[in-house]
Amino acid sequence: MALQNRVTPHGTIIATPARGLFMGNRGGRIHDPATRTLTNRRFASRRWICCATSFKGRLRAVMGTGYTELFFLDEVTALAAGHRPCFECRRAAAREFAASWRKAQGLAAPPSADEMDRILHRERLGPRPRAGLDGLPDGTAVLTGEGAEERAAFVRGERLLVWGEAGFTAAVARPRGISLPLLTAPAIVAVLEAGYAPVWHPSAG
Repeated sequence: MALQNRVTPHGTIIATPARGLFMGNRGGRIHDPATRTLTNRRFASRRWICCATSFKGRLRAVMGTGYTELFFLDEVTALAAGHRPCFECRRAAAREFAASWRKAQGLAAPPSADEMDRILHRERLGPRPRAGLDGLPDGTAVLTGEGAEERAAFVRGERLLVWGEAGFTAAVARPRGISLPLLTAPAIVAVLEAGYAPVWHPSAG
């Protein structure tokens, strides 16, 4: 049986046998090691990170006694869920992310992890804003449809790619002149606009 450790673009955590390209965590343990099931908590701190699945030969027992290992289809999914690159196992990506954050916010120097995490956590817990599709950078996730037809879709050029657990399932022409609810936090949208290039699943084409 698949463990409940896969993160969707909405930030929810589901069980699925589908494999992902990245792992990460939300600042500590949010599961019961005895049963390997999630507790009622969905984060342990505001440090939500996106990590490499392999680093220096380290081996972990998933949902063991340490932090809760979470998994993502790809990096754009992790960003939509509010996670940023890890400064240990993905140092180069984390530095590029911080440099794009500095550029987006007009800062004198790249921000620290704590500075970014404070802002991201506030945006994760706040209301979901709407944004015009015309101005959104590639990698931004939006909500399309309503009710049972609601889907997460990602901006990629002139298309919107519909997200699925095992990969992107459909592509539609990117509508113009409309606004949709954002899944990706505004601060991360600004980072993407400033030039940060996240990793996409191969199904994105």
